[in-house]
Amino acid sequence: MDKNWAEMCKEMQALIAKEVTFKDGIEKLLALRKSLFEQITQIVSTFPEEAFYRMPFAGAEGYHSKTLAYSVWHIFRIEDIVAHEMIAEDRQVLFSGNFRAAIHSPVITTGNELSGDEIAAFSRQLNVKELYRYAQEVARSTERILTSLTYPDLKRRFGEDMIEKLKRTGCVSDAESAAWLIGYWCGKDVRGLIRMPFSRHWIMHVEAMRRIKNKLCLQARKGVDPVAFCGLSCNHCFLSEWCGSCRTAYNTCSFATVSPDRKCPNAVCCREKGIDGCWECELLETCDKGFYVPSNDGANAAKAQAMYIRKHGKKAFLKVQDHLHERYEFAKVQEILGQDRQEGLRILEEC
Repeated sequence: MDKNWAEMCKEMQALIAKEVTFKDGIEKLLALRKSLFEQITQIVSTFPEEAFYRMPFAGAEGYHSKTLAYSVWHIFRIEDIVAHEMIAEDRQVLFSGNFRAAIHSPVITTGNELSGDEIAAFSRQLNVKELYRYAQEVARSTERILTSLTYPDLKRRFGEDMIEKLKRTGCVSDAESAAWLIGYWCGKDVRGLIRMPFSRHWIMHVEAMRRIKNKLCLQARKGVDPVAFCGLSCNHCFLSEWCGSCRTAYNTCSFATVSPDRKCPNAVCCREKGIDGCWECELLETCDKGFYVPSNDGANAAKAQAMYIRKHGKKAFLKVQDHLHERYEFAKVQEILGQDRQEGLRILEEC
């Protein structure tokens, strides 16, 4: 479990346990959920459609054996049911917002009854943008419910009437792999539901989503030119585990994620010009697009590398990168090459 998320979850549990710190605990919970949801947003906003129904860990034991789309559906269907049917006792977001038709989901259940190829087939049918919009609305509505809770509400429990009510909704399959959920939820008080599913359940599935996306990125990069358009080496980048490179549809480098249409200006420019990389452009030294924007402290280090490639080629460049990483311990190349592109080029040529 991610150490930061685990610590936030632990602190939240301790804070809500006492009336005097209860509200602080709710604030900690909201901060944790915000951090986790940012991971979901990053994945939805940067990964191609096919990523959401692929299963790179098919057959494995654990939450990472599912798909990205299934994970989002599962997290927020459970939350929608528990938050609205059990705690608020009002209408689920799936129905009040007419999301089922928009998402194109063939089911209204949590998805626990699905497995293997069923999960992949289910995921292919979903409209990911609408699914994300549903997740946003469920998260917001749950947080409104959480902020309205009082300390005495934590001890509220659920009886047979709630069990029967949940069964009647049809939102939990009666298959053995799913039916147990109703008894599990109703065996908890509100404080227990805050732990599962409103916090720890998120952590487990978002971590699984990170494993899935990282694997997809590694698979996308297999056999692909490891030198980025701007001159960075994907093989040596500290983000290489999470990015599929700008030469694939799994580009999640920092300048892609903050650029229009999630496409790095350097990559767009090179493709438009029909060149292999910025080192083939006569405007390299004066360019301020994308990674070369002056406010980026790594701009001149990247240019130094592109200049090296121009003079010596990509094969020599990758060997120099190996030597740099053998000689120095660093995360970002500007820590070694500095802020002057000519000095950076000299360091590369002497390595």
